[in-house]
Amino acid sequence: MPGGERYTGLKETLRTLDLNTVCEEAQCPNIGECWGEGTATIMILGETCTRGCRFCAVNTGDPGGYTDPREPEHTARALAKLDLAYVVLTMVDRDDLLDGGAAHVAQTVQRIRAHCPELLVETLVGDFQGIQKDVRTLIHDGPPDVFSHNVEVVPELQRTMRDVRCSWDRSIQVLQWAKDAGSNVTKSSLMVGCGETEAQVLSAMQSLRDSNVDVVTVGQYLRPSMKHAALVRYVDPSEFETYRQAGLDMGFKYVASGPLVRSSYRAAEAFIQGMLTPAKKPNPFDRYGKPVHQLNVLR
Repeated sequence: MPGGERYTGLKETLRTLDLNTVCEEAQCPNIGECWGEGTATIMILGETCTRGCRFCAVNTGDPGGYTDPREPEHTARALAKLDLAYVVLTMVDRDDLLDGGAAHVAQTVQRIRAHCPELLVETLVGDFQGIQKDVRTLIHDGPPDVFSHNVEVVPELQRTMRDVRCSWDRSIQVLQWAKDAGSNVTKSSLMVGCGETEAQVLSAMQSLRDSNVDVVTVGQYLRPSMKHAALVRYVDPSEFETYRQAGLDMGFKYVASGPLVRSSYRAAEAFIQGMLTPAKKPNPFDRYGKPVHQLNVLR
């Protein structure tokens, strides 16, 4: 259960600066462990998403075009108070904004650079309504060290799990645009246990790799409430190992695959940190991609 000095300290820091975390909003199962180690994922652009995916616990509604102009600076100030090497910024979808929030995310990255120039920044973002110039805004004006966008589920389950405004083809295109615009590292994530077959997962992973995605994570879907999409099955650990090895054989630079693996996952972040800062030797990992020795990262 969540608790302890570090958990309380991190929570107070985030509350003081009016920051949201996807750890709470999306009911992440790792919150007790991660917050107890002083780690969390910052969620910007508010706490209300304009889309309603059937797997997601984040609030859905219409923010009416409002954004907090203080948020980029507050986010940077919060990170400056913590001894970190790597941060993941995620966001709610903002279809009520002309650019989908791209400029706001880029400004947040800029303010983080000003306060914490050595900090590696990953942006886990939406699809910006499939508008290429908005993807380029983030890549050029930020720019983040890692561009992350989740396809969420295999192509065959897109319509039953994701909002109607999302699509596999659009997500794949966004990831390719980010790479074409100059992103050093691109990353995506798949949930399993939703009714897909092993062959469909492997095909989806190959499609991601064909779009030059560098890092992929595969994790178990857990139903947030009875209102959300039903859980079809718990995937056996041996199947996660199959996905991990297959992904490496496909040419991904790193694959994190396991029951509690999420799109923001310490193991993947630890590997990327080692890749982007070659002078720092990356920590060893266990068979599910979890580092044997924890790195001090914000996820």
